[in-house]
Amino acid sequence: MRAALALAARGLGNTWPNPSVGCVIVAKDGQVVGRGWTQPGGRPHAETEALKRAGVRARGATAYVTLEPCCHWGRTPPCTDALAAAGVARVVVALRDPDPRVDGEGFRKLAAAGIAVEEGLLREEAERLTWGFIKRLRHGLPLVTLKLATTLDGRIATAAKESRWITGPAARRAAHGLRARHDAILVGSGTVIDDDPDLTCRLPGGVPVPAPRVVADARLRIPLASKLVRTARDVPTLVCTVPGHAPAALAPLRDAGVEVIEVEAGPGGLAMHTVLAALAAKGITRVLAEGGSGIAASLLREGLVDRLAWFHAPMVIGGDGIPAAYALPLPDLAAAPKFRRVAVRTLGPDLLSEYECEAG
Repeated sequence: MRAALALAARGLGNTWPNPSVGCVIVAKDGQVVGRGWTQPGGRPHAETEALKRAGVRARGATAYVTLEPCCHWGRTPPCTDALAAAGVARVVVALRDPDPRVDGEGFRKLAAAGIAVEEGLLREEAERLTWGFIKRLRHGLPLVTLKLATTLDGRIATAAKESRWITGPAARRAAHGLRARHDAILVGSGTVIDDDPDLTCRLPGGVPVPAPRVVADARLRIPLASKLVRTARDVPTLVCTVPGHAPAALAPLRDAGVEVIEVEAGPGGLAMHTVLAALAAKGITRVLAEGGSGIAASLLREGLVDRLAWFHAPMVIGGDGIPAAYALPLPDLAAAPKFRRVAVRTLGPDLLSEYECEAG
């Protein structure tokens, strides 16, 4: 099952709206005869990939799957039917699928076909891996990872907005790895104006499915000459804004290939909850928020951050630098968002600390 979870992790960021699933098939003699994981775009599914590799050796074998096999027709036939047709004798599943079209029905169909079913092996690990998919189904929101790259004193730029480069090459490669494992990248219009980023994953080999770039832009300030707008026909680009802008202001963006989404306004701007709900409605399960300070504060203030990826560089800018997050504000210390550290990595001179929300 640990091998199946590692296979499932390969698909993160490339299978939405489907979950990324892993499958390992073990023959009666104990040999691994098939491995599979959900392919880019969400199909083929992990089970059919593993069965294809196993061939006739799947008969009488045990399939270890990270999520309950699907039992309904979509763009692919049900995996329960494929497992039964292959003659698999036993299926061990880490996690029940919360999709109402499945949710235990996959287990019932396997049992009806004479296949022994076991549920719950490494459930917690599978839930953590699949949390974006689960959260979208249960709460109508994607998982949100807030990425911050700061100095030791929590500054993301100097007072003159100079930020390239606070962290070194190894940390920046790790940040691109984060982009590869998320379905969409979220920034505010200020980041686009100040940095003109392209927000793509530039790791060697690239990624099978480019992550949509999402700009939260209540005032519609995104420059038409920005890289995001100029490349919108090559990489999906979405601008979330409030209703009421003149059609003449929206037309140039749409003509450039940008998808404009109007969402509910919040106090002083966009309500980030409605931005994320709009992304979830499109099937997005995992969002990487890259800043800047306004987006970070809004997400933290609304309690929307599930995970933190905090890169610390060994330098100090001082109090006149731009903070990682603007004022929340907090009535008292007890109201501060709280996280638990789950991992620490050294990346050249920099440090990456990863956290999960204590309420998650």
